[in-house]
Amino acid sequence: MESPGRSPGSDNNETETWELTSQSTKAGSDSSRSDGHRRHSSSASSSSVSTNSDNSPGSNGRRTRPSVTSIVSSLPTVREMHDRRTSLTSEETVVSSKKVLTNFQKVAGRDPEIEARRLRKLSRLNTEYCIQKSIYNRLMDCYNASYSCLQNRLLGLFLKSRRRPQLPSKDELIGLARHYYPARADLKVQVCDFGLGRAERNEITLGQIEEYWQDKPDWVDVRWIHAPLGLGLTHSSVEDIFLHDGQPGREFENGGASGWPYLETEVLNMRSHKDFQEMRDVYLILGSHPELNEELDQCSFKNDENSSLQSDVSWRANHLALPANYWNLVSSDMPWQLTEGLVMGIRGLTEGLQPITRQIGQQTLCNHPFYKDCHMVRNLFRCFHRSDGILLTMSSMAGINFLDQKLSQHLSEPAEAIFDNENASAPGYVFSAFADQGTSTWHRRTVEWFLTYLITEVGVTPHTLRQGHNAPDLNLAYQAVINDLKRRRYAPWRKDETVKLVRDYLACVDELTTVKVICQKQVDLFKGMQQDIRKFEQEDNRARRTPDFPQGESMHERVKWALTMVKARHDAFEKLLNEAKQSMEALFQLRSIEQNELAIVSDSQNKAVLIFTGVTTIFLPLSFFTSYYGMNLSTIVDTPRTEGYFWKTLVEAALEEQTVGEASPS
Repeated sequence: MESPGRSPGSDNNETETWELTSQSTKAGSDSSRSDGHRRHSSSASSSSVSTNSDNSPGSNGRRTRPSVTSIVSSLPTVREMHDRRTSLTSEETVVSSKKVLTNFQKVAGRDPEIEARRLRKLSRLNTEYCIQKSIYNRLMDCYNASYSCLQNRLLGLFLKSRRRPQLPSKDELIGLARHYYPARADLKVQVCDFGLGRAERNEITLGQIEEYWQDKPDWVDVRWIHAPLGLGLTHSSVEDIFLHDGQPGREFENGGASGWPYLETEVLNMRSHKDFQEMRDVYLILGSHPELNEELDQCSFKNDENSSLQSDVSWRANHLALPANYWNLVSSDMPWQLTEGLVMGIRGLTEGLQPITRQIGQQTLCNHPFYKDCHMVRNLFRCFHRSDGILLTMSSMAGINFLDQKLSQHLSEPAEAIFDNENASAPGYVFSAFADQGTSTWHRRTVEWFLTYLITEVGVTPHTLRQGHNAPDLNLAYQAVINDLKRRRYAPWRKDETVKLVRDYLACVDELTTVKVICQKQVDLFKGMQQDIRKFEQEDNRARRTPDFPQGESMHERVKWALTMVKARHDAFEKLLNEAKQSMEALFQLRSIEQNELAIVSDSQNKAVLIFTGVTTIFLPLSFFTSYYGMNLSTIVDTPRTEGYFWKTLVEAALEEQTVGEASPS
């Protein structure tokens, strides 16, 4: 796990130091703290996670990259190591062992209380998911039975096993809809507060969000509010109200869009293929049941405690001529597939509302054994910061950002529990990185510094960096897929195999093209941020604002690391895309050569058939006449009729058939 104050791309050449710190003490309850200015701590509807640390700011500072010279010069000789081992007292040995074990526990383990709370929440969500899954299965059985053939319907009259399943009750269907698509006021929102040596996290609902961005406690340097909203009516209203209630922060003129100095990026993440299909089924099947719409529409903002959110959503819907019904509001929760929707640069709200189809395509990435249960999707991650130190981020991203050997286990977790898993979620990891010491290790305790750290951490995902590259990265997985497609080019010819192979090639090219375009957009984003950060540094130098923690990682270093990451991914996918296109062109050339060879073989076969036809034309009549006149018969056997009667009857039958055929209508 990387230190909060350091990125893999640090360029400092000082000697690398490892400081073993004592474990951070748990913070007391809110009532025992002396900061009486904290708001919302007694809210009964929110859960709180609080951490505190009495470590010094330098105890978890940035680990710099060592130079080769400094490493070699600092290495002890064999004699010095032997003398050191023999001179250690028993007390020193015990203390050293305790430090090593304490440091290992801090890196490899989690706080037992927090982990127990997470497991209890996960167990509760899994129980609820099993209940809703059974209702979903009954719904799908009933839906599929309505499209069954007439034979199964007839058998259902006599066989109980073939009868159409009963549709779940209305209450069960409404509960199923709200499970996959929560009402807007009931969406879980994360509120993370960071102060000097301290951090807290509260889970509230979207119906309470306006209260939490009006102000923040005095001890808080930065308040981060993360709402799981995709681009839609509610997203646009929350964004507008948030910016209206405070002054904007320092403008990212180059990193943001023209005239819009806020940052956004498109994030690739992994979703369970099965869960993604279930989301689409529920949306399209239940959305076509008008008897559910009235009750669902009423519950959209039933628990809304905000002063202006619901009215703003209604006004915006009328302004855009869009219905503000339940299904239109929750459609933004649906992530985009790689090859659907737009790739960033969205100009208006209506461009984000894409038609949703039921069936999701099978990605070529799923042909890799490690990613067989995955479906890579896209989500916008948008950030809005204010000068009062409050940051609002919105994204419907609920997938896996960090790839490791436990990917299948992470995919099975409910979407609401992903944020709590810092080994799978990039936003969850960002909070856990500063949960112990808060803003103590920040280079500058400003919302702009935290925004830079957050968007660089989220923007470079998915990757295997955080877990030590113990799983195949995306570019390696796609390389294996392309190699498999190459091998299939030389397989023996089978019917329709070439068509299927070409379709797989086209799907692979489409996926690689989309990933490459997204990477290019991210490269442009981080390059623009570099220009903005240079301007910020110049302004700080002129104002003589010194860093709060000089040893910490600066915004410039952080963006430089992220830019290196996305550039490497862009170059890797560009090479893969060119390789896939060249391989597909080689397939067309190979099949063209095979067709030419088949044409030559077919031409020789046609010549043989022509010769055989000529011989048959000559000898077939001769064989008939010789066979007929060679028969030694004068009458028809066992009848008094003669051979003339046989021919007379045959001619009459032929004429009668011709007459009937001419008389019948065409």
